[in-house]
Amino acid sequence: MMKSSDCVIKHAGVYSTGLAMVGAICDFCEAWVCHGRKCLSTHACACPLTDAECVECERGVWDHGGRIFSCSFCQNFLCEDDQFEHQASCQVLEAETFKCVSCNRLGQHSCLRCKACFCDDHSRSKVFKQEKGKQPPCPKCGHETQETKDLSMSTRSLKFGRQTGSEEGDGASGYDAYWKNLSSDKYGDTSYHDDEDESEAEDDEEEDDEGGKDSDVESSELFTNLNLGRTYASGYAHYEEQED
Repeated sequence: MMKSSDCVIKHAGVYSTGLAMVGAICDFCEAWVCHGRKCLSTHACACPLTDAECVECERGVWDHGGRIFSCSFCQNFLCEDDQFEHQASCQVLEAETFKCVSCNRLGQHSCLRCKACFCDDHSRSKVFKQEKGKQPPCPKCGHETQETKDLSMSTRSLKFGRQTGSEEGDGASGYDAYWKNLSSDKYGDTSYHDDEDESEAEDDEEEDDEGGKDSDVESSELFTNLNLGRTYASGYAHYEEQED
């Protein structure tokens, strides 16, 4: 690039090559843009990731501030937080193969529990015995097999996700928030019960103190008017009694 170009950076008489040509980095796809006026003014507007939103959290590039990924199964956009969980949930474990798991021949017998097919030779098991008049059992799990021609093997998928905790102000949530909420609920319940036990114990102690004071007053009132006559405690002995 010479000075006759539309470069924003002035470099008179000097050719710029390599990293010296980098004038900016795209905010959306992180591509290097040369410092030509035309490139700097048009690339960000024409970037295909400008309106890209994560299919899981529905946040744009300016919201989550990270990189944009594409799901390898459904081709939807994903943010950096949800890419692994979504792709693990989006993948389908297919068992639509009718070949024997032990050889390359066509499997006549299918196990619905293992989602596998077996030929006549490999369907025979030394562990699980075949009952008379029934299909041979699965050599792996022992479940009764069925003829493959009568079945259409299904598929299964696993669901994963980080959208479990309460969302924060910027819409982000994750496993940390989930475990924090779980632990706070657990300790919150125990502290609540502990406070109740302490308050009940204090109430019982106050009632016992009040009951003890009332009983002492009642007992003292009973013995105030009691007259036992002359006793040893009053300083009188029986040998001091005068005979009439």
